[in-house]
Amino acid sequence: MTAPRQGPLTLRMIATELGVSPSTVSRVLNTQGDAALRWGSPDTVARIRAFAEEHGYSPNPQASSLRTRRSGLIGVLVPRLQDYVLATIYEGIEEAASESGLSTFVTNSLDTTENQRARTRMMIDRRVDGMIYGDAHLDHRFLDEVHGQGLRFTLASRRAGDYPSATVDDVQGGRLVGQHLADTGRREVAVLAGLEFASTARDRTRGLVEALADNGIGVPDNRVVFSGFDPTGGRSAMEQILATGRIPDAIFATNDFAALGAFGVLRDHGIHVPDDVALVGYNDTPLAEGGAVPLTTIRSPMHEMGRQAVGLLLEVLAGKTPESVLLEPELIIRRSSTSAAETTRLSG
Repeated sequence: MTAPRQGPLTLRMIATELGVSPSTVSRVLNTQGDAALRWGSPDTVARIRAFAEEHGYSPNPQASSLRTRRSGLIGVLVPRLQDYVLATIYEGIEEAASESGLSTFVTNSLDTTENQRARTRMMIDRRVDGMIYGDAHLDHRFLDEVHGQGLRFTLASRRAGDYPSATVDDVQGGRLVGQHLADTGRREVAVLAGLEFASTARDRTRGLVEALADNGIGVPDNRVVFSGFDPTGGRSAMEQILATGRIPDAIFATNDFAALGAFGVLRDHGIHVPDDVALVGYNDTPLAEGGAVPLTTIRSPMHEMGRQAVGLLLEVLAGKTPESVLLEPELIIRRSSTSAAETTRLSG
């Protein structure tokens, strides 16, 4: 007497019962009509189908997902989702994905390669169709690694290598700041540059330096300090600049939150914004307009950046090689970099 079967019927069980290979069973049951005859004789195909139907065989949806490589799920990796900029980008990602019938889930890497690798593995285990990375490093070694493993992905916020990315034109954003500071008579400019391995830090700083150079204004190396994009990073960088003994007449922080940290340090040292020092941020987060001194900043289309990253990923998933998307920055002039009269003149 045959022992009762334990658990669901599998391809291997069918193959053992009928004396054929599991791959033959899989191919026959996943091929419609007479096309299945390529995998076996008419008798073999008929026996496999009859046995599967008689015993109520149903395919494993997880195995099916692995075969088709389409789960309808997109993974998103960012440094810190609590960051307003990254949260806004993710809103755009989630919105565009939903419109395309896809689901998303997001996790934090804290900008370390170890976490990037572990979180990516976790997402692959959940069978994501592809990834959107908001934490790319300029050296792109980790991205090269996962690309070599066949993972399909795009980038948002930061660029790296030749991988398709949706970013704001950060070089142009920096140039807008540099030209504004030159137009308002600032000549001693320091930069709170952000994280050295991030394209946002490098490109925004480069654009500023280039625009100032076009106006005959140099930025010494010791006036560019790389630190975090958050208030703590801004405070640390500002303290380093003041420790040189010379107070600049303008500060460009490559993130509004770093600008907030710098503002606190300047206040603690009795240095007034904008009368003593002009202060400019980047991204135009809600705190920029609502602070004690409204902050001049660069407005970046964060929500649209997320939407564009999904569009790029859909092209990658379709086997295409899309061009990166570069969105336009906009200079928003407020009280922190000009007098009230000058703000009115430049805005008009």
